[in-house]
Amino acid sequence: MTYRSEFDRSIHQREDFWREQASQIDWIKSPETIWEDRGQGHGQWFPDGQLNSADLALDANIRAGRGDQVALIYDSPVTDTRATFTYTELRDRVALFAGALIKQGIGKGDRVIVYMPMVPEAAIAMLACARIGAIHSVVFGGFAANELAVRIDDATPKAIVTASCGIEVSRVIEYKPLVDNAIRQARHKPECCIVLQRPQATASLEAGRDLDWQAAEAGATPAEPVAMASGDPLYILYTSGTTGKPKGVVRDNGGHAVAMRYSMSLVYDAKPGDVYWAASDVGWVVGHSYIVYAPLFAGCTTVLYEGKPVKTPDAGAFWRVCQEHKVNLLFTAPTAFRAVRKEDPEADQLNRYDISSLKRIFLAGERLDPPTYEWLREHTRLPVLDHWWQTETGWAICCNPVGIEMAATKPGSATFPSPGYDVQIVDTEGRPQPAGTQGQVAIKLPLPPGCLSTVWGDDDRFRRTYLEPLPGFYTSGDGGYIDEEGYVFIMGRTDDVINVAGHRLSTGEMEEIIASHPAVAECCVVGARDELKGQIPIGLVLVKDGATIAHEELEDELVEMVRDQIGAIACFKQAMVVDRLPKTRSGKILRRVIRQIADGEEYSVPSTIDDPAILEEISHQFSP
Repeated sequence: MTYRSEFDRSIHQREDFWREQASQIDWIKSPETIWEDRGQGHGQWFPDGQLNSADLALDANIRAGRGDQVALIYDSPVTDTRATFTYTELRDRVALFAGALIKQGIGKGDRVIVYMPMVPEAAIAMLACARIGAIHSVVFGGFAANELAVRIDDATPKAIVTASCGIEVSRVIEYKPLVDNAIRQARHKPECCIVLQRPQATASLEAGRDLDWQAAEAGATPAEPVAMASGDPLYILYTSGTTGKPKGVVRDNGGHAVAMRYSMSLVYDAKPGDVYWAASDVGWVVGHSYIVYAPLFAGCTTVLYEGKPVKTPDAGAFWRVCQEHKVNLLFTAPTAFRAVRKEDPEADQLNRYDISSLKRIFLAGERLDPPTYEWLREHTRLPVLDHWWQTETGWAICCNPVGIEMAATKPGSATFPSPGYDVQIVDTEGRPQPAGTQGQVAIKLPLPPGCLSTVWGDDDRFRRTYLEPLPGFYTSGDGGYIDEEGYVFIMGRTDDVINVAGHRLSTGEMEEIIASHPAVAECCVVGARDELKGQIPIGLVLVKDGATIAHEELEDELVEMVRDQIGAIACFKQAMVVDRLPKTRSGKILRRVIRQIADGEEYSVPSTIDDPAILEEISHQFSP
């Protein structure tokens, strides 16, 4: 088997291909129908199949003889806590909490919002919902009350599961006041709120509505898995929308299970017993797919980490976890290693640890800039593999298919389309573009299993957003190109392509050039309005710790580098040195907001921002 033969089968013999992948999971009732078309290239995978996602994650591993294997490792440098759970222990904890939910009147189809820090109970709550057929909607712990209220009104949950607090590097964030405030603001009122009390800050409980986690479990009967139709929703995960109202991405049970199981083999070459660490948060899609579900579907040991890549306590944090837990496969966002590289440019911290267990490093969530790629390759001497996907798809659209055959890597490329994804580069009319030409990255319908089935409560919005802009395609919203060898290069959101005096230029390409300067730790480029040229690029640059170059000298050198590699046509003349870049909690730079600030427009502070104070700092630098 080669990548090319597998990919071709997935496109031209689609049903046979996915029937084969579906046979890898333990169905309650195996599907006979593989694909049911429901119009516009959209439909349902495995419509007559029945399964339970918590059963696949836990009970199926016990049936396979892995009950005594460690399923989950909890590592919390912010509380100096370590804990492990075998598959049997985790199954028992999940079944008991599922019984506690049933005691509160929660059942199949009910929604439960999970607003938790990175503690084992977050994963337990998710899996408990899946076990009884309730639909979980995880909201990143610490989100502002008004943003939580918006999600409460959209999902209309019967219950909220939360903790008394979350713990950041230098502070404790009390969650319960945020939850109380959100419930006051929301039109919909959840019937109950189950609170995990943490010693760092205990919460007061409202009589008649709030329950302590242990009290909720007291006297509960452990629940057995409920049979779910393949198309029944497993979870709702909110992602930002251009209208300001978040979109509730709906993931089904059957397609998700098949895709997760397949992706663990294809993308990561993960085997049962491997220690797999996705250094993310359960509030994001990476946490859903690759902390909670996929590693357990594949019989791996998953690591749940409550900490940061730096300052918990230092830039050696990731390497310490890899040594201590003998991590085999590490997956995180490029921004994590940019932070490590900034604090430890010579990788001195890495040399303190034995990471010989580590086989490969995977990066996704944003564009992997070549300097970060080269730094990791040089210092770890490991394969560093970029892959590209979205909240909406749930797993890699493009990857280096190491489970079939590892391809040569190209810096800046996510390598090849994953089997099942017919990726094409098209213009605004949907016409295919030749190799090497930038355009919109679109996926010919139907999407493979595991992708979103709709937007919660708004199927029209789903079709308007994803299917109608380019009929016959899923619209990714990203721009890029495919080279002559079939490698896919994602250059950023299509609104990050700027128009300078009629020339369409990629800010991603400029960022690549700027990031290659030895003094630059991280950067972003946005297009600001210009009366003469339409738009001109402006760079924001974060300097490496210890770099001694004067800011004016650095700006001159960066301007010259862009001129040399793109040309004077780029009109790149301004590179502002900043202390911090505004980012979401998941590490994505808020380019649209920076662009609004640069244009002097009013902007709203996104709910996903890591630290709102950064925007004021940026605004002052743009002020005349």
